[in-house]
Amino acid sequence: MKRTEKHLMGRFRLLRAGLLATSLMAITSGAHAQVTINFWDQIWGPAEYIDSAKALVDRFNKENPKIQVQYRSVPWANWYQTYATAISAGTAPDVSTGAGYQSIQFHDMGAIRPMNDVIADFKASGDLNDFVPGSVEKLKAGDEYFALPWNIDVRIWFYNKDMFDAAGIKPPTNWSEFRAAAKALTKNGKYGLVSSGDTGGSHYVYSLILNNGGGLFNEKKELTFNTDRNKEALQFLSDLVKDGSVHPASAGYDSDQRRRAFFQGEAAMILDGPGLLDAIPADQRQKFAAISPMTGPHGDKGTIFWVNNIMMYEQTKNPEEVKTFLEWWSRNQLPLWTQGKVRSLPARASFAKDPFFTQDPARQKAIAEYVPIAKTTGTKSETIFAKLNAVEGDGVMMSLTQEILQGKDLAQAMTRAEGKLKSIMQE
Repeated sequence: MKRTEKHLMGRFRLLRAGLLATSLMAITSGAHAQVTINFWDQIWGPAEYIDSAKALVDRFNKENPKIQVQYRSVPWANWYQTYATAISAGTAPDVSTGAGYQSIQFHDMGAIRPMNDVIADFKASGDLNDFVPGSVEKLKAGDEYFALPWNIDVRIWFYNKDMFDAAGIKPPTNWSEFRAAAKALTKNGKYGLVSSGDTGGSHYVYSLILNNGGGLFNEKKELTFNTDRNKEALQFLSDLVKDGSVHPASAGYDSDQRRRAFFQGEAAMILDGPGLLDAIPADQRQKFAAISPMTGPHGDKGTIFWVNNIMMYEQTKNPEEVKTFLEWWSRNQLPLWTQGKVRSLPARASFAKDPFFTQDPARQKAIAEYVPIAKTTGTKSETIFAKLNAVEGDGVMMSLTQEILQGKDLAQAMTRAEGKLKSIMQE
């Protein structure tokens, strides 16, 4: 080989090596430019929910190639332990959805990243005006916003139209009419209403207390359980049991059994979420309808609701990218209802204008009539607080509900419950 050819071949090798190095640098640079975000999401609906959530994540990833979100579906069983363990191990997600009081509890543990910047962005864009009034402020501690509302889980009353029509009874508008209807419809092995001894059954207790202008706490977040209004509400439920109007299996039922009894015509009324009727075939839904909020004995209206969260974690190494995803997710999550069949309500008013909601009478009644008068477990306090998670998760209110449904002495049951609540608040 001539010297010139050797020289040229050497130059070629150097050039090829240089190009390869440049390519490798570009690939490496590109890899560093692509950020991975871990998103943990609770299971908020039937099987379709997970598929719709994954599809929505895929859409984000395609629209934002420099940010790739990895989706993980988290079951409700042992959910608290799942997150607490990850936080303590330094392996928390970058962002997650969560239950009504999840973000405040982890915020008090120092695990949740404040999102005042997200609120500022949404205020500037006008998005902030799209949220259910008061829902954003509920997720605030001091001057810090620590989560963003994404769904509203409210409890409303349903009735069996066929049973009411056959008895010539109109849907109740107050407690007196409710008790009279329950008595009249209790006959021939059927009952005025059905409850359950699980968490879903405890929602009857919360709802009635709030419907009577009562509450478990005052403005200072101090326990106020043993009050006249609370006693009166629980006495009402106790009286329904003594009347024989409550399905006798209620104390031992779980929520699925409670719903099954209602759908099978064993009971005429039930308290549940707005999407209750999604659990039965469409051609059977005309037998059932939602009751408008009832007026308590002192003229009060109210029911229990939870503002479920989406939150960012302090452990994230990519807060700006997480913020980009969270804001996108908030604006684009309507398919979680229309395709994923979430049974609660959206926190955004614009979503509620979709036919999925406007053509569903129960959801419409929930949005128009129940949400405006709904309150949290910590009502009278302007914001939620961490102890609420312990109050609901400890099982004390569930035990109280079971005792009432079993016909036990109300005063003694309330004394036991108050003792447990005081213990929780002192922990």
